[in-house]
Amino acid sequence: MNVFGVDIGGSGIKGAPVDLDRGELVEPRHKVLTPHPAAPEPVADGVAEVVRHFGWSGPVGVTFPGVVTGSVIRTAANVDKSWIDVDAAELLHRRLGAPATVLNDADAAGVAEMAFGAGRGRKGTVMLLTLGTGIGSALFMDGRLVPNTELGHLELHGHEAEKRASTKVKEDEGLSWEHWARRVQKYLAHLEMLFSPELFILGGGVSRKADRFIPLLHHIRAEVVPAQLRNNAGIVGAAMTAAAGHG
Repeated sequence: MNVFGVDIGGSGIKGAPVDLDRGELVEPRHKVLTPHPAAPEPVADGVAEVVRHFGWSGPVGVTFPGVVTGSVIRTAANVDKSWIDVDAAELLHRRLGAPATVLNDADAAGVAEMAFGAGRGRKGTVMLLTLGTGIGSALFMDGRLVPNTELGHLELHGHEAEKRASTKVKEDEGLSWEHWARRVQKYLAHLEMLFSPELFILGGGVSRKADRFIPLLHHIRAEVVPAQLRNNAGIVGAAMTAAAGHG
């Protein structure tokens, strides 16, 4: 069964049809730049452009970088604030002419990793973190999602965590892998103190370079592993959620 997934990020909007039996993209993903300002209508245009690239006409699952309750956007940290209180599923349904399902981007990545990736078969407390423009989080208890945790906004040493330890901060400040890993380590230690997870899964685009920084993370009791679906996890999780909503 194939369903379309789209992942809206702070820098890019990417998507592809997904084979839900294998948790893999059917075709190489197509990506467009996230418009600036990333307001609802221009972003919806970007989503439509990605979907049209494949000639897709069925249900579409879409991730959003913020809190989503039902299909209404409640926070918008790395996109335009005009998203707040918008019914994103309704907006996208009008633009695409097809049913749309919307969920938090990190939650989507976590759902995919728990089904097909590094969290498959894992019980207990598992936390997925997406390191990118910001930091997204997905928390699972015995495989069940606790939605919209948004733990990238925790305060850490007087700063919002994602303003200290995201991939964007590493790039903007020109941090070495060692320096950045120390920041990530402090963040993981803080999360570990609060939630005591058995497993951290680190996702986002930087996960493909996991060998550059995960070995530098010390004094973390939990197992720390890279996301197996890498930066495609959000697309896969969005498609899974669309299938569940329209199946």
